[in-house]
Amino acid sequence: MTGGGRGIGRAIALALATAGSAVAVAARTPAEVEATAAEIRAAGHAAHALALDVTDAAAVDRAVLDVAAALGPVEILVNSAGIAESAPLARTTPELWERHLRVNVTGPYLLARAVLPAMRERGWGRVINVASLAGLHGAPYVTAYTASKHALVGFTRALATEVAGTGVTVNALCPGYVATDMVWRGARNVAARTGRSFDEAVAAMARMNPGGRLLEPEEVAEAALRLVHDATVNGAAVVLDGTAAPPARSPR
Repeated sequence: MTGGGRGIGRAIALALATAGSAVAVAARTPAEVEATAAEIRAAGHAAHALALDVTDAAAVDRAVLDVAAALGPVEILVNSAGIAESAPLARTTPELWERHLRVNVTGPYLLARAVLPAMRERGWGRVINVASLAGLHGAPYVTAYTASKHALVGFTRALATEVAGTGVTVNALCPGYVATDMVWRGARNVAARTGRSFDEAVAAMARMNPGGRLLEPEEVAEAALRLVHDATVNGAAVVLDGTAAPPARSPR
């Protein structure tokens, strides 16, 4: 489980643990993954935390061995680590472009390559890539992000055909704007650039989802669990756009 320290990744990690999986939580920030792992353990489930740069091939290989030693072989891989930076094309530097490709595409490729042989040998496995509606449609000022998510959806579909019939499935989740730190950070940037208030910026992002609202991270987690349990779905790009009824909020 990459990107498991916050947002969508954290929600999926908690959902997998509640459903009975031992969960390895990986991200670049040790304190965040330790906090997620501690929450899982406090609920009585097994968890392992590790710091990981998903763009480092040697580190990925070491992480897979580390997880296997701590929890057993990886049966479910969720690639949730990702970045999103906005800029018009004229200010999209080669460094910004390459950064999106490395984190959003190369990271999932390295992890899938590391775990897939053992999945195929066991005859069961799940690879779930967290893409985006931006992986299916265009949007202004996010050419690097949109290109990387299109690439991730294409990678998903190609790999799904490669593993068809082996007991392994590969699918992508394509959420719109989700109520996470990434959206709050984007809203602050929009407010700083345009003079809108933070709340106005958040509302504008919510209206960009076809359902007119922000998704909750738990909605994405529920979709991930459905992909884990349904062996008939392979190569799908599951759209999560807020048009379904929002989940009931628990008291806070």
